[in-house]
Amino acid sequence: MQMHTVDAIADPAIAHPAIADPAIADNAIADHTRPERQQRPAPPAPAWPPGQGLEELWLLGLPPLSRLLEFFESSGQPSPQLDRAALAKAWRVANDHYIALEATEAGIANHGSHRALDAGLAPLAAEVAAHPHYRQSFNTLPTEFGMVELDSLVVDQRHVTRNFVERRMAAIGSAPDPTALFRICMPLHEPEAAVQVQKVGARRWVFRSGSTDLRFHEPLLLRAEQVSGHASLGAVAGIVGLVVGFGSNFLNAVRVGQRLMLCNGYHRAVALRALGITHAPCIIQSATCVDELQISVKSRVANDAEFYFESARPPLLRDFFNPKLITMLPIRARTRQIEVSFEVKDHIVTD
Repeated sequence: MQMHTVDAIADPAIAHPAIADPAIADNAIADHTRPERQQRPAPPAPAWPPGQGLEELWLLGLPPLSRLLEFFESSGQPSPQLDRAALAKAWRVANDHYIALEATEAGIANHGSHRALDAGLAPLAAEVAAHPHYRQSFNTLPTEFGMVELDSLVVDQRHVTRNFVERRMAAIGSAPDPTALFRICMPLHEPEAAVQVQKVGARRWVFRSGSTDLRFHEPLLLRAEQVSGHASLGAVAGIVGLVVGFGSNFLNAVRVGQRLMLCNGYHRAVALRALGITHAPCIIQSATCVDELQISVKSRVANDAEFYFESARPPLLRDFFNPKLITMLPIRARTRQIEVSFEVKDHIVTD
């Protein structure tokens, strides 16, 4: 995909190019001073192709092609109608469409109708900001709450599980009130995903979950009084813990210049947009240089920052609803597995 310099797209004086669909164009550059335009219902999202079984909704046409083919080989469900050649052909067609969008929608990512969080939600935002999950996750860069326009969020994650999106849609309902919508985007409850823990060796444990959000958190040193129910064989000098769990699960994004990239909450964001909801509460971090990006986004984003934050037309969340850019991949059930182990070395040393 063709790359462009930041000067070519970030100057607000440059007129926004014409967009084929006037309804989309109007939504993309909504006037912040006219709330009635922001509240207008969005056009219905295009219907996804009928599906059967477990399916992954993939954005095609984005480099590298190898990322799609590797996923297909490792997780795809064998099908006579779908092979590497067919996927590569569909990817090329979508890539051509993205090249066309670079001309017809150049700079569109700079014109999202993001706005301040509604004043009535301030107490809920304060509750989230006081929570340990928030304080631990957003303690470095300047951070604020806002209402983001979902369509114009830049995306790096190329796929979402259709079945999970549809379950999210059913749980959200067609018209959540502002408080319910905030809670959906900023949940403080513990995740519902089940986790199996198994000891597989004298010093090895395996954690398994159907949620791909399962992750290793950190090692930490604990005092004896911080651990209940442990019957020690002697006085305890310290306890080393290896923490496995889930992320904070807040819908959050990072701002670079005029663009916002979605960092977490892809399934919720796609589900909300599929229900016709155009704006959602979001935690927004601001980054001004690559070093700050390195601590707020995935390494592959920071290493390719020009593509996401300076190219004429990066991938956007709205693309998940463009029939020319998506495919449904039948997949096998997947489980996230985290294995932790430790090593003990016992030495006598002299001063």
